[in-house]
Amino acid sequence: MKNMSNIIEQYLKEIIEAGDSSHIEIKRSEIADRFQCVPSQINYVINTRFTAERGYIVESKRGGGGYIRILRVRANSQMELIDNILDQIGRQISQTATEHIVYRLLDEEVLTKREAKMILAAVNREVIAIELPYRDQLRARIVVSMLTTIKYEKE
Repeated sequence: MKNMSNIIEQYLKEIIEAGDSSHIEIKRSEIADRFQCVPSQINYVINTRFTAERGYIVESKRGGGGYIRILRVRANSQMELIDNILDQIGRQISQTATEHIVYRLLDEEVLTKREAKMILAAVNREVIAIELPYRDQLRARIVVSMLTTIKYEKE
């Protein structure tokens, strides 16, 4: 059985994909009512599942007519997507940000499930058992190297 966060995430993704545009505008309270949960759970899903690393931009307007706009950002090609991600990584990257990037590449069919699992296994904090910030710096170097290799394999 899926947990509530997964169900809400899937619902929002389906709305985005089904729409004419690449974005949706929602009211947090309406989604919470639909799934009979607290509005903070909607916040949690949006803050953890709709991140820049996963290819989304989230805007919110507070107040009576407030809304949350979720915009799906798509690259023109797999190469462009990998280049954009490589630009985002910089000199260090957390495990969570790496996971978001890998899930996005999996969603965009740039990576196979096997490749995604291998990347996540290689950069896990328990595998790179060194102190911060060195761990995040080493993780960034490993991820950049892997994505660069995948990029040139796809050309």
